[in-house]
Amino acid sequence: MYVYNDCSQALHKAIDKAIQEDIELKDKLETIRRSVAQLDKLQLKSPSQQSIKAILAYAKSNK
Repeated sequence: MYVYNDCSQALHKAIDKAIQEDIELKDKLETIRRSVAQLDKLQLKSPSQQSIKAILAYAKSNK
């Protein structure tokens, strides 16, 4: 939530303070931010029709 700025202002401030006080936490956050940036760059592909048919057939047989 913090990485995506999707948390309350109070939580954001608390995390900011914790990051300033803990170098390991700061390093972990930087690793997460780099990972998010890499994931955002990925070009996702749609599943093949064969995969879709297999999933639908499986779902239908397990009702």
